[in-house]
Amino acid sequence: MGRGRWSRLALLAGVLAALAGGATAAASVGRDANHSAAAPWRVGVVYSRTGLLAAYGAEYAEGLKLGLDYATNGTDQVAGRKVQLSLVDDGTDPTKAVSAAKDLIGQGYKIIIGSVSSGVALQVAPIADQNGILYISGPAASDAITGINKHTFRSGRQTTEDVLAANSFLQGAGKKIVVFAQDSAFGNGNFAAVNALLGGKGHKVSKIAVPLSANDFTPFAQQAKDSGADLIYVAWAGSTAPAMWKALQQQGVFSGNTKVVTGLAEKATWPTFGPVASNIDFLAHYVWTAPKNKVNDWLVAKMKQRNQTPDLFTPDGFVAAQMVVHALQAANGDQNVDKMISSLEGWKFTGPKGPEYVRPEDHALLQPMFQVKLKAQGSGFVPVVLKRISPGNVVPPLVKK
Repeated sequence: MGRGRWSRLALLAGVLAALAGGATAAASVGRDANHSAAAPWRVGVVYSRTGLLAAYGAEYAEGLKLGLDYATNGTDQVAGRKVQLSLVDDGTDPTKAVSAAKDLIGQGYKIIIGSVSSGVALQVAPIADQNGILYISGPAASDAITGINKHTFRSGRQTTEDVLAANSFLQGAGKKIVVFAQDSAFGNGNFAAVNALLGGKGHKVSKIAVPLSANDFTPFAQQAKDSGADLIYVAWAGSTAPAMWKALQQQGVFSGNTKVVTGLAEKATWPTFGPVASNIDFLAHYVWTAPKNKVNDWLVAKMKQRNQTPDLFTPDGFVAAQMVVHALQAANGDQNVDKMISSLEGWKFTGPKGPEYVRPEDHALLQPMFQVKLKAQGSGFVPVVLKRISPGNVVPPLVKK
């Protein structure tokens, strides 16, 4: 065989080897791409498993899992990839929450959700903005969360929506209004909202601030009794509520002509109202008998299978899951935060409460609210819906940037 033929054969072998190597490399790239495509969407959930608001955290987490089931038609997947929830306890402590958020961000998480406490949400929101991630706060009600930055959204109502839902209770109740509240971001936010909406409009609004560390509420209840208020607006959250209501009752706050208005808390607290329950007007951002829509019907039926009913903050977790799934679907196979933000701004959807709308300018979540009374039934109470309030009637002021 001549040297020229050997040269040609060697050249051909080299070409074939190169083609085979290219095919192997291409197959390897394909496998890597498929592996990447199958990797889960990682969502960090920083919430109160323990601490003052642990009961709220439990409701939120339950709603989150049910909402994910609903929004993904039972698959817990978006675009063929599992949605992986990484739950971290903040103990209702802003310092712990910030540490947890930073740790998740350091691990590459692009979505963090879940704050139950307003104090926590107001600390985590700037961290989200600084690191360019999507942050969706949960039941945290402070008005200051709305419009705080472009990376922050909310899955629950805000304080002004509470106050506007109670507006018909407040109007005509007399000139002197006292806000009886915890000395916290939530409590102070409620005073600010009541004062902004009613102060200077023929009403005089003052505040009784109760330290979060307080265990004896008698002195504060006595202040409420001695205030001579025409209306007392109670803004309270957490496990100390039963002791607070007992102190108000013992000091005779309900025995005179003073009207008492508050937000309806979780079902476990209802028995603590005792005989004064019928003397309280309740605004409610959710009670399972109030909404009339297919999403709430699904939620109620799903929980009925476990002999449970949705509670106060179940919808906040449910809606968070709906928002996360919608954002991931819009991101076209990646976690582009700007795409996710754009997809949520202006989004209209139906949550358990009914029609909801993410206001694009400041990310306020416009939603229905309710007014209820508690009716004694056997050894407990059942909610009686007095009024369903459409989102357009409880619109918080636009936060201008």
